[in-house]
Amino acid sequence: MFEGQRVRLRALRPEDAEHHLRWRNDPEVVRWAAAGDPCFGPVTAEAVGLGFDTMLRLNPRESAVFTVEDLAGGSVIGMVDYRDLDPYAGVATLGVTIGEREFWGRGHGSEALRLLVDHLFGAYGLHRLELDTWSGNERAVRAFTALGFREEGRRRSAVLMDGRRYDSVLFGMLREEWASPARRRDGVTV
Repeated sequence: MFEGQRVRLRALRPEDAEHHLRWRNDPEVVRWAAAGDPCFGPVTAEAVGLGFDTMLRLNPRESAVFTVEDLAGGSVIGMVDYRDLDPYAGVATLGVTIGEREFWGRGHGSEALRLLVDHLFGAYGLHRLELDTWSGNERAVRAFTALGFREEGRRRSAVLMDGRRYDSVLFGMLREEWASPARRRDGVTV
């Protein structure tokens, strides 16, 4: 379990499936989390159940999904994950979704992602972390940049959303960027 000022990351539990089902059937969550990708949602309870069985058995040496809880109220508000962890290359891919709309734009997702980054660079000693979003998700672009991720590339017109084309944007952070003194203010990682 990892705790910040706003959120706690904890291990996934079977009862978290109900939240994932709700989020993946919410068109606004699907829009922002996955650029409307029909593979993300809508989905049936059976499909989420099958996927959840797999997520509960993930090997943390390769991938994991954490539940994000709001510290103030204790409610489940989202998830963060890492996947494709390659210990030889020292690389992993990250993801974050805040599924409860009332927590959007309040810093909960940024803090959850920072806790995950701190864990992966700290516990696993990785060299590089990466994640992506679509260019229309300006809130995610700002959050990733504020955390110290750098835009590394674009796949032009790779995302179709509401009949309009957007770029897929890749972000990366290197271990030395995470550990740099410029990222720390008054002893607090920003």
